[in-house]
Amino acid sequence: MVEERMGDCWSHTKDQFDNLEKHTQWGIEFVEKYNKFVKERSEIEINYAKQIRNLSKKYQPKKNSREEEESKYTFCRAFFTTLNELNDYAGQHEVIAENLTSQIFIELTRYLQELKAERKTHFHDGRKAQQYIESSWKQLESCKRRFERDCKEADRAQQYFEKMDADINVTKADVEKRGLNKARQQAQMRHQMASDSKGDYSSYLQKFNQEQNDHYHTIIPNIFQKLQDMEEKRIERVGACMKTFAEVDRQVLPIVGKCLDGMTTAAESIEPKTDSQQVVESFKSGFEPPSDVEFEDYGQAMKRTVSENSLSNSKESKEKPAGKSKPKLWPFIKNKNKLSLKLGSGPEDFSHLPPEQRRKKLQGKIDDLNKDIHKEMDQRDALTKMKDVYIKNPQMGDPASVDPRLTEIGLNIEKLQAEVQKFEGWLAEVEERMPSKSDSHRRSGLYETQSSVAVSNNCAQDRERPLSSPDGSYTDEQNTETQVKANINPNPNPNPIPTTMPDDEEFDDDDEPLATIGTCKALYPFEGHNEGTIAVAEGELLYVIEEDKGDGWTRVRRNQDEEGYVPTSYIEVNLEPNAKGAMTYI
Repeated sequence: MVEERMGDCWSHTKDQFDNLEKHTQWGIEFVEKYNKFVKERSEIEINYAKQIRNLSKKYQPKKNSREEEESKYTFCRAFFTTLNELNDYAGQHEVIAENLTSQIFIELTRYLQELKAERKTHFHDGRKAQQYIESSWKQLESCKRRFERDCKEADRAQQYFEKMDADINVTKADVEKRGLNKARQQAQMRHQMASDSKGDYSSYLQKFNQEQNDHYHTIIPNIFQKLQDMEEKRIERVGACMKTFAEVDRQVLPIVGKCLDGMTTAAESIEPKTDSQQVVESFKSGFEPPSDVEFEDYGQAMKRTVSENSLSNSKESKEKPAGKSKPKLWPFIKNKNKLSLKLGSGPEDFSHLPPEQRRKKLQGKIDDLNKDIHKEMDQRDALTKMKDVYIKNPQMGDPASVDPRLTEIGLNIEKLQAEVQKFEGWLAEVEERMPSKSDSHRRSGLYETQSSVAVSNNCAQDRERPLSSPDGSYTDEQNTETQVKANINPNPNPNPIPTTMPDDEEFDDDDEPLATIGTCKALYPFEGHNEGTIAVAEGELLYVIEEDKGDGWTRVRRNQDEEGYVPTSYIEVNLEPNAKGAMTYI
């Protein structure tokens, strides 16, 4: 019964150790799983931050002139601010990933190693204690069996001796002969051995009971308590990590909130009216609106005398209009004649731009040059001070070593000042030629007879208006009223040249030259590089052989062999009403 009870206790204890071993192993696996979860979350944050940064970088403005143009608009600036805030927002996700790694993943990895080592130690102590009590029980059983065996041997020896001693027929000689004394001695020895075994068994039994009591009441409970403490610490550590997991996110929320507030503030700073006004300022040309369309009385032709060869007609014949000068209804008109415009970055004096835009560009260039001059002057002042220090303290440096740099800076300043003077000259030219607001209010008389002087004035007004490209958009011709003189810029030629002249049906098919319909005076120099154009100098007088048909080009002749097209806005036209080549529009 005792053996069965002890066996049940040992089996129960062993089962408890097995259960605890499985549970604690599961707990370690849970910590490893949670640590892996934190690691993957950190990788997700890193990848997300990287993608956000790449997105922000992708849409950041490029370092070119377009960036300066876009930065003028509030909605563009708001978008750029959003990109910067988004970049900072990505940085907070990087902080989350870094804190998750340092505060949870690395710490849990180290703790797992300690936890495994501690668990291994506790279960090793438990197995050792279990093995020791089992070994003590086996020794106790051995003492018990030896005591039992000695007791049985003593009983048999005693019984044998008593049997021999009880036989009355045995003589003394027989007693000695049969070894009665020897049987007595054997019985006494067996009794002594049984007594010794009993003492050993009693002593070891007492010792085993004490050890068993210590085992079940002290050693095993202590081991179980250590395992319990270990498990509680593990659970507490996991809970602390979960709390840290949330705190890591909460710590960056104020900065994330500031990023979002910055985006909101940027969005609220958008001003549609300001942006639309900026568009007006950016594309304001400075040209005057076209004058009223004037009435042309074709009935006057019926009163003329039929004399086409006379160059000196009566006063009535001079009242005949020389031909309808088609008004330019810029900037929305579309011409039938196709002009291929050469578009580019434009000349240095910005003469390809309208007057107002050109003035702004020139002023901006002058401001930039002045800034560069101030920088060079600051460097010159600093080097001058350094040279003075070297002169006073030769041990610090050679004063002559500064001279080459001072000379270079002086040349740079002179060069920049020359550039400023050049651009200021162009700016003065633009401001001088820009029309005043009072000139824009013109009145036209209906049914009013036009003289050649009036025609000339109309042409001059047309010169102040921009040309229209075939698709109705603004062309480079509209800036020609601000063309800088040739002595300032030898190669201004900002004007796009037509690569295809007006429609073929407008030309005469025969070889007979076109008749002269008037004269013109060049207001600006024009370099006719393309085929079909003719170069003219400022102030040059030419013959007009074909009037502007609304495409911005007038056909002129210098002599019998030189003729071609020039921009209408470059010349002042005087038409002859009775010229044979004069054209009218139906």
